[in-house]
Amino acid sequence: MPFLPSKLACRAAASVVAAFLIAAPAALVQPAAARPAPDSFADLAEKLLPSVVNISTTQAVKSERGREHSGPEMPQFPPGSPFEEFFRDFFEHGVPKGGRPEAQPRKGTSLGSGFIIDPAGYVVTNNHVIADADEITVILHDDTNLKAELVGRDTKTDIALLKVKTDKPLTAATWGDSDASRVGDWVLAIGNPFGLGGSVTAGILSARQRDIQSGPYDDFLQTDASINRGNSGGPMFNMDGQVIGINTAIYSPSGGSIGIGFAIPSSLAKAVVAELQGEPDHNVHRGWLGVRIQAVTEEIAESLGLDKAKGALIASVSDNGPAQAAGIQAGDVVLSFDGRDVNDMRRLPRLVAETPVGKTVPLTLWRKRRENTVQVTVGKLEESDQQLANAQDSPKKVTPSNAGVVKTLGLTLSGITTDLKDKFSLADDSKGVVVVDVAKDSPAATKGVRPGDLIMEAAQEEVKSPGEVSSKIEEAKKSGRKSILLLVERQGDLRFIALRLDQG
Repeated sequence: MPFLPSKLACRAAASVVAAFLIAAPAALVQPAAARPAPDSFADLAEKLLPSVVNISTTQAVKSERGREHSGPEMPQFPPGSPFEEFFRDFFEHGVPKGGRPEAQPRKGTSLGSGFIIDPAGYVVTNNHVIADADEITVILHDDTNLKAELVGRDTKTDIALLKVKTDKPLTAATWGDSDASRVGDWVLAIGNPFGLGGSVTAGILSARQRDIQSGPYDDFLQTDASINRGNSGGPMFNMDGQVIGINTAIYSPSGGSIGIGFAIPSSLAKAVVAELQGEPDHNVHRGWLGVRIQAVTEEIAESLGLDKAKGALIASVSDNGPAQAAGIQAGDVVLSFDGRDVNDMRRLPRLVAETPVGKTVPLTLWRKRRENTVQVTVGKLEESDQQLANAQDSPKKVTPSNAGVVKTLGLTLSGITTDLKDKFSLADDSKGVVVVDVAKDSPAATKGVRPGDLIMEAAQEEVKSPGEVSSKIEEAKKSGRKSILLLVERQGDLRFIALRLDQG
């Protein structure tokens, strides 16, 4: 069943952007400590309606030949044909002497929602609502039409900021704290579903921190409220009348609401909008740590001595980046960033991205089976530059200590030789131990280890020969560990793999 983000906005004249809002559940089992359900949402809706706007965009529809689509052409008939006069009358409006109507570009229309966030005329919506638009019109609650200009947009979070000019006083919504909202709390949404402006719906917050694979910083709130086409960009309010989310997508097999909708949390949106509004270039500047990370599995947690799978495992550290300057190393597990817990890998990139560039923050790391705290100064993420994880060293000659073949845990390991470099297309400066073969159905095979991979570390210690890998495995077994952590390189990419010791 597909997610339906605003990118699927229809462009035909009567079409509507794919969008999203909220509907009241049939029944709600209420915890003893929960706030009581309101008798009515009428007072709250009346207060909030003026801050919500409808957004209409137009764009020229291109023909298959890449030109703007023109109006229909008058058919050609033999001189004196009765059809000639009939069709001349039919096409009379705007027909030049040549008998053909003047080419008039067709316009596609898309509809969406938004909300006023500043009385000065700033309006927030989804980027997909206004993407590729030639003209943007903001329609206020009293049906006033205002031409809008695009102030800035952020494609990674699907947020856009518009500006309108009017002599009328504008009612602005206020941001709330999405982090303080609890699953089960009532939420209210107002928007423009199917072009029906000023529609109010209600529901509950169903879940938090949803990743729907729409971008690198997915952290969606989930609601059971009715979110339909045209609600994209509209606000999700808490019961204090504060915006805690921007309705963005639905999960649906048919395009209609089935009670699974998603909203960008205000904790993320507020910071993005502030940068779009305040920065001179109206762009979002994100923090950068300079690391490659991976998830901490149960086996990796056990091999590192963690009590459970949590945090973000550092697979590699970029040269001359903020992490390297702070002393962060490959194999460290980030447990918290700037005082906020990192419960899983996906959490860390969002926390870093939201941090102001140049700010120094504490990082809690798990290293060598105990916690350590370091201070890191967050750098600026350069979107256009590919950050290199490893510098190229000068080629090194393979020494006899790298020779030999060892079989362990379903792996056949060898030192680096000229023949193996040619066979697996290894770089001249390759280090570590080469995986020559992987036994079928072995622990290594199930974890995706392949011939040609290089084992750089075993149990977080550098290895240079197959014998060292074997020794580390035996040490782990004798100490009663159930798995061993290997750092594996494949074509320049590093990742940690935990192999079970009781299956080899």
